[in-house]
Amino acid sequence: MTTWQDFEQQAPDLAPRIRARFEAHRHHVLATLARDGSPRVSGIEVDFIGADLFLGSMAGAVKALDLRHDPRCALHSNPGPDTSMTGGDAKLALSAVELTDPVDIAGYLAGLPEPPPGPFHAFRLELRRATLTEVADDRLVISTWQPGEQVKVVERQ
Repeated sequence: MTTWQDFEQQAPDLAPRIRARFEAHRHHVLATLARDGSPRVSGIEVDFIGADLFLGSMAGAVKALDLRHDPRCALHSNPGPDTSMTGGDAKLALSAVELTDPVDIAGYLAGLPEPPPGPFHAFRLELRRATLTEVADDRLVISTWQPGEQVKVVERQ
């Protein structure tokens, strides 16, 4: 299991920049795998609570059912209202672990700005890969991290 805190410790220059992209806007895009293996994208909100990154959804939501069936998912940050790419474009490859223990659920709820309005699913997100793509002068700079590895940077003209 790789927590957000593990990411911050292993990639102290990259992790805060990616977190800033997810905190810059409330709504992002979650990609899950449907039962037939096809991709499905959904709008989602995420929360940084303690050492972890979480997402929640309404009870019975298709994205939650997808994650129960196959926990692999991807999260793409909202690029914002303009085309400047200020701060970059962040993407995370993740595994979602549903919270079922009452103590874990209580901790999740305690970390939210307000409780969900009704029944919900909650998932802790374990990191598998983190990527930040930025425009620097006339170059595209792609920084990628995977657990246990150094950040790799590729520049393209």
